Amino acid sequence: HEWAHGFIAYKLGDKTAKYEGRLTLNPIKHIDPLGAAALILFKFGWAKPVPIDPRNFKHPKVGMALTALAGPTSNLLAAVLGAIIFNILCLFYIPLDYFKYIALFFSSFISINVGLAVFNLIPLPPLDGSKVLSIFLPDKILYKFYQYRLYIEMVVFALLFMGVLSGPIYFIQEKVFNFIVWLANIPFGRG
Repeated sequence: HEWAHGFIAYKLGDKTAKYEGRLTLNPIKHIDPLGAAALILFKFGWAKPVPIDPRNFKHPKVGMALTALAGPTSNLLAAVLGAIIFNILCLFYIPLDYFKYIALFFSSFISINVGLAVFNLIPLPPLDGSKVLSIFLPDKILYKFYQYRLYIEMVVFALLFMGVLSGPIYFIQEKVFNFIVWLANIPFGRG
């Protein structure tokens, strides 16, 4: 996810992630200690954001939107790839004892990646969806959007903590998960 942000930014002219050693698939470079601790304690965490300087883009608004979209897109591609690999594995005889663990792994892999994609596409700061939304907002509204960004972030985290967003997020995750399972024609589902 974070590598995808950096890679697209790099392709669009911003070399900041490369200069800071973040254009790597090494997960250690992307770990945020506080985000990792929160993940362990609260089952909700985050990675260290890849540094991006929109001034390096030819069209900063479009560049930021494409860079933001790269992360969730990478999660969806990983989910589809996981489904395809699992489907290929299903063509071979695998003893039932092993198959259930393989199915559990791929189900979790697909579910986590779909969850990350759907969650990050919520169009509220600090999530990637807010940067995608910004391309469609007039500058006057965008200015207000960023002016109140800190307050919006606090409200988003409060809503997440209270579980208000859980139902809608889970509903969308479920639909995307089931679509990928259906698309790959793999023998497990959630619903």
